[in-house]
Amino acid sequence: MSEATEPLDFEAALAELEALVQRMETGSLTLEESLQAFERGVRLTRQCQAALEQAELRVKALMEDGTETPLPEAAPGADGG
Repeated sequence: MSEATEPLDFEAALAELEALVQRMETGSLTLEESLQAFERGVRLTRQCQAALEQAELRVKALMEDGTETPLPEAAPGADGG
């Protein structure tokens, strides 16, 4: 079980968390392995919660002003008008 130095995206973190839960539910891990898996799971859970909170803030901001913030790649005036 290796830890990446960069944060995982939400989907990758959730997939790793689900895999950890499955491993722990088998009952085949040692106590130390279970503790390490639990610690990693707590970190992944916090990361997922933070990502969900950020997504919720973005949705709320969009709902409040009714506009969408342009992506950085979009050039000004690219709408042809």
